Amino acid sequence: MKKLFLLAAFAGLCFFVKAQDFTKVKNASIIGHVEDSKTEIDKFATDPKALAKPDYWIWKSKIYAGLYKDDKFRAKYPGSETIASEAFTKYVALDPTLKLAKDLGGQDAVFDLYSTSFNQGIRTFNSKNWDSSLYFFKYSVEYSDVIFQNKWSTNTMAFDTTSILYAGYSAQNAKKLDVAYHYYSRLVDNKIPGDSYIDIYRFILVTNSDKKDSAGFFKYYPVAQEVYPKENWFEYEIDFISKYYNLAGKTALYDREDAAGTLTALKYLHFGDMFVNLSKEDKEGMDSTKLASYQAKGRDAFKKAFQKDETNAIAAFNAGVIHYNDFNIYDDRVRAFIKSLQDINAKKPVEKDPKKKAAIEAKYKELTDPVKKDIAAVDIPMQASVDSSILWLEKSFNLLKDKHPKASYEKSSYTKSIDFLANLYQYKRDRLRGKDPKGFDALDVKFKFYDGMHDQAEKEK
Repeated sequence: MKKLFLLAAFAGLCFFVKAQDFTKVKNASIIGHVEDSKTEIDKFATDPKALAKPDYWIWKSKIYAGLYKDDKFRAKYPGSETIASEAFTKYVALDPTLKLAKDLGGQDAVFDLYSTSFNQGIRTFNSKNWDSSLYFFKYSVEYSDVIFQNKWSTNTMAFDTTSILYAGYSAQNAKKLDVAYHYYSRLVDNKIPGDSYIDIYRFILVTNSDKKDSAGFFKYYPVAQEVYPKENWFEYEIDFISKYYNLAGKTALYDREDAAGTLTALKYLHFGDMFVNLSKEDKEGMDSTKLASYQAKGRDAFKKAFQKDETNAIAAFNAGVIHYNDFNIYDDRVRAFIKSLQDINAKKPVEKDPKKKAAIEAKYKELTDPVKKDIAAVDIPMQASVDSSILWLEKSFNLLKDKHPKASYEKSSYTKSIDFLANLYQYKRDRLRGKDPKGFDALDVKFKFYDGMHDQAEKEK
């Protein structure tokens, strides 16, 4: 019995020694026999004591990363990068200081995982295999971080911006936008500058805008402004406001900033556009009075934009157009009232008897006087709209007439200003026909000037 016990103990001791001995693994690795070293390390795969040692995992990571690095072995042993990476993760859990990795050359595993993944990422990216390139660049980012965080490279970078950028590109092209955001935001958090990176700042802002994420948007908005101060980032803020706020929220925000004096000319211009061009949903259930109040709010915002920047021809044009539209609304009302007068008078009987005629005239006067009063009431704001429209449209016209070349939207505004001004002066002129010859002639000169400009303006389009 004692002999058997000693035999069993001896067998256990042999197993223990075997479990601790990675000499063959090391020797095969040193002489570059990658497959032999794989064979040796795989012998320990079911050894519980080996699995508990950091030595096993760093050797396994190093060996499988070596297989991954070699084109021939990478094809022969698919998934070697996954095995190497999982082994390195388990090694780090057992040796957080990474001392053993440095002692046993385990750094090679990290460099092999990084460089091979980067090259494979570039290869698959160039072939537009986005899912594959993302797969490889994830490894590239992960292991470049290990290198730079542990200062294993003479390069003093904090991280590999190229790997992170391409991981983001790959994810975006693969329509994995949350993953792209993860990588891009890391670059933006670190305020990485340069022409190659400006689009990722745009992506971050648009993504937060689409998600209606106020915290995310206003976290990165000032960063974008700081890194690219010449870029017009306000367009993105307006997009966020449009998506995040309902009409009541937009109105409250505008009123608050207007009162505080914090709105720029550009902000006034965009708020004016919001209020004038209400969405179908915003207009739903809105009566004509409420709708008119938003038109007026937009018009006033355009005027304030011009007051902030008196070179802004479009702000002046927009204000003038809203006044012009008001004039047309009033003019339609007047025409309707005149039609009512005509209908009343058409029904009035012809009477030759003076007494009966006087009675009829008195009766119909009761019908026509209220309509005439309505016409007079509408005429006051209508004339104010005409004069205001002329005032603002001429501001726009005078700013654009000598500007060459004009942008397409400026050409359109310029031509419309001319046509609207011709119509307005014709209207004012005709009101004086037969009443004020001198005033008629002065307005006729104005009408002919703008009317004559039409063909020239059309040629500029």
